Amino acid sequence: MTLKPLKKAVLPVAGLGTRFLPATKALAKEMLPVVDRPLIQYAVDEARAAGIEQFCFVTGRGKTAIVEHFDVAYELERTLEAREKTAELNALRAQAMVPGSIVTVRQQVPMGLGHAIWCARSFVGEDPFAILLPDDLMMCETPCTGQLAEAYRETGGNVVAIEEVPMERVNRYGVLDVAEDKGKLVSVKGLVEKPPVEQAPSNLTIIGRYVLMPEVMQHLAKLEKGAGGEVQLTDSMAKLIGSQPFHGLRYEGRRYDCGDKAGFLEAQVAFALKRPDLAPAMKAILKAYA
Repeated sequence: MTLKPLKKAVLPVAGLGTRFLPATKALAKEMLPVVDRPLIQYAVDEARAAGIEQFCFVTGRGKTAIVEHFDVAYELERTLEAREKTAELNALRAQAMVPGSIVTVRQQVPMGLGHAIWCARSFVGEDPFAILLPDDLMMCETPCTGQLAEAYRETGGNVVAIEEVPMERVNRYGVLDVAEDKGKLVSVKGLVEKPPVEQAPSNLTIIGRYVLMPEVMQHLAKLEKGAGGEVQLTDSMAKLIGSQPFHGLRYEGRRYDCGDKAGFLEAQVAFALKRPDLAPAMKAILKAYA
């Protein structure tokens, strides 16, 4: 069977962002900036660099700013043009999306990540698709989604980005039950969502980057509740194991958990230090507070 190209991505962006209140009372958490770009922009740019062409934002109430961010701002562009702010104008135009490349669906009730992905079932159709959680901000030489896309082409099946965490923290994540550890790629025989530490099959955990086959929707459609009383994506992914290839990928790069205040602040520092125009100022700031 010919392997279908990976051209679609689903981005769940319906979360309330309660850990960042009051900042997220009227602002979508995905619009919080790291340096001068919102989190959602980093995720979309990463996906586009991996060859993704079609995007589905799974939104909730009060999230219209996310879609508007990717729209054309005619008045703003005209003003920048008139004031000869070429750099700013070029930065805006560089993020322009091809018309029709973004669709949105509404997750009316917060029932978990699995439910959010199921809401995108019509968009996915019969195609493989990537999932990017914008809270996980990636700093990688080769975009993380690009690494997953390459692993998908190599294995012909489901691939999730993984990293090792201390055993005492495994109860916060989806955890791999390993069939064979091949180094960069790990063959998976089972998945467990947020297991008790003493019952965790390993310390290899799933982060917010996935490439999945469309058959996962058949399992998500049952809307079975798992850990936390929510529809867990991990549970439906586990049901694909045995019928389809399923691997974890030790990605090359660094993840910043921007759903956490400390992780969000660390990302500001790390991404500023990577910028030639900002690194000297950031180093001076850090030195002043050392």
